[in-house]
Amino acid sequence: MRVKYNRVSTQIQSGNRFEADTEKYDLTLLDKISGTVKFKDRPQAKILIDYIQKGVVKEVVVEELSRLGRHTGDCITTLEWMDEKGVNVFVRNLGVQSRPNGKKNPIWNVITSVISSLYALELDSIKERTSVGRQIYVQKGGILGRKVGSTLSDRDFIEKPKAKKILEYLEKGWTLREIAKQVDASTKTVMKVKSTATKLQMI
Repeated sequence: MRVKYNRVSTQIQSGNRFEADTEKYDLTLLDKISGTVKFKDRPQAKILIDYIQKGVVKEVVVEELSRLGRHTGDCITTLEWMDEKGVNVFVRNLGVQSRPNGKKNPIWNVITSVISSLYALELDSIKERTSVGRQIYVQKGGILGRKVGSTLSDRDFIEKPKAKKILEYLEKGWTLREIAKQVDASTKTVMKVKSTATKLQMI
């Protein structure tokens, strides 16, 4: 099998940008989950892992290494495991493969280590800029969160896009932790959706 693995960070991202890839694949998987979640803990990645374990996957294609993970350690561990299973990994934006013609690429480890480290630094930089931006906003008198005194009805809350998605997974019987990872939310938020839906007799 030749499998394309895609990932976007949030539920509201459609993944349409991957449609530029017109190659033919036996299976295309898309995880809508943060890159900080370990590869083995992602719903769609678990499907890929199962196929690899069965020995039916010959090649895994990704747009860029950050689709596999934003943490260097996890990304490298995943790549090493795939290599042990004899799977060729093709990174489209770099144009490099781990096992071209079935033989290990001698510079593969160097390239992936450097690039995955850069992605990890990029993530840290994004987090730092976001944090600084929030601090400056508050220092200038800005208020984070809902406006003081405003209220959100149970019905309005449960109609929010993320709440709807959480509700879908609850109805499928997913655990709170699994849902939290999938929708990039806290287990507290998932619990609130569950209790609100129960209150409204939706589940």
